Amino acid sequence: MSPADAKGPDRVLIVESRYYPAIADGLIAGALPLLEEAGLHHERLEVPGVFEIPAAVRHAAFGGNYAGFLTFGCVIRGETTHYDHICEEASRAIMDLTMRDSLAVGFGILTCETMDQAIVRADPKGKNKGAEAARACIAMIGVKRRFDGA
Repeated sequence: MSPADAKGPDRVLIVESRYYPAIADGLIAGALPLLEEAGLHHERLEVPGVFEIPAAVRHAAFGGNYAGFLTFGCVIRGETTHYDHICEEASRAIMDLTMRDSLAVGFGILTCETMDQAIVRADPKGKNKGAEAARACIAMIGVKRRFDGA
C-alpha cells in the first residue's frame, strides 16, 4: 500500500514526541476540539523525540489508513548545535513527506529558545500552536480530497 492509497475518511494520527510531556499535552489539548468539530477521529502515537516523528509518520502512512497527520513536539535550544540539526532535519523530513508522499500534515513542532516560550506556545489559552497545526491539517485534508476524489 502506498501513502496515496491511505485515505481514512475520518481519522487523523497524532504523532507526538514525549520528550517534554507537558508541552505535547498542551499542543494536543489545543488540537482536539478542532478535530472533533471537523468530525475527525484521532489516534495517538508516542515517539521518544522530535527526530523520530517523520519516520513514524511514514510507517503509519504505509501501514495505516489516515486522512492526515499531526506532528507534535518541542525542541529547546541548548548549549550545542544539536538544536539546529534536529530542527532542520525534522522539518525537512516532514516537508519531504508532504511533497513526495502527498500527505496532509499539520506541523506542530515547536522550536524555542526557552521552556517559557514553549509553554506559552503550547498553551491552548496562549498562542495555541496545537490548534494552528490542526487547522492546517484539516485544510490540507480538504485539498487532498478535492484533487484525489477521496
